[in-house]
Order: sequence, then structure tokens, then C-alpha cells
Amino acid sequence: MLKLKLPLAAGAVLAALLFSISAVADEQAFIWTHDDPNLEWGPCPDYFPEGCGFATLQGNPERPNADIFLRLAPNSEVPLHWHTSAERMILVSGEFVVDYDGQDPVVMRPGTYAYGPAGLPHTAECRDQGPCILFIAFEEPVDAIAGRPHDHE
Repeated sequence: MLKLKLPLAAGAVLAALLFSISAVADEQAFIWTHDDPNLEWGPCPDYFPEGCGFATLQGNPERPNADIFLRLAPNSEVPLHWHTSAERMILVSGEFVVDYDGQDPVVMRPGTYAYGPAGLPHTAECRDQGPCILFIAFEEPVDAIAGRPHDHE
């Protein structure tokens, strides 16, 4: 009979690995659509335009790796702001212009992907083909800080 001897530390690592695989396997997949009546829309920061809202799709916005929908009314402008996190965005509906400092403005249409590095100030506009719904994946907790980073030093 073959006996396998694992040192105590290796056995603990193996048990932890098996537990984490089991925990991931127990997690359920899910989907959201931008017009789902069960989405819970919360308010945007005070300096964002009227009619703005965001809904958390996955994760906790106060912790890393949260995904949200951002909703803006047609013909609204988001003032200069920046994020402590990189953001990965896909426009779901509307026509959206994002203007990062030092770069040409970019027009996003449904299905367009954009990446915004952490700390890079930008403005945005939802044009009259709105409302604009933007999917955003944040690496760090969700935030939007008015102005430029050096304004807060």
C-alpha cells in the first residue's frame, strides 16, 4: 500500500486551495440588463448633473473590483473629475463623449470600449441621443473626485 506523507504546512496549503476552489464553484453566475426594473439606482456625487444615477452590478463600491452602470440624462455634462482607480468602460446606450486631459475627445457609441487610467482628469458629455448608460469596471473602490489630483494636495 502506498502512503503519501505531506508535511503539515503543505497539507494546510492544499486544504486552503481546495476550500477556495469549492467556494468559487459555489458562486452563482448572474446577468443584468441596463433596463432591468430590479436595478437599484443611487445618486451620483453632488457636482454631477441632475438625473445622474449609478447602479452596482457586482461587488461592493467601497471595495476593489466593483462593476457599475452609470446613467446620464441626454444633453448633460459631467464636470472635470478623476478617479483613484483605473476604469474600463463600455457604452451600453446613447452617445457619450469623454475628454481626457492631454488627449483628443473621443465619441463613444453603443458597444465602444474605453480605458481610463487612474488619476487622469476628464470631462464627459451625454449627447441628445441619450440617455447614456455606461458600464464601468473599477479596480479600486468607486470614486469620482472633482477637479485635478493636485487640487487636493
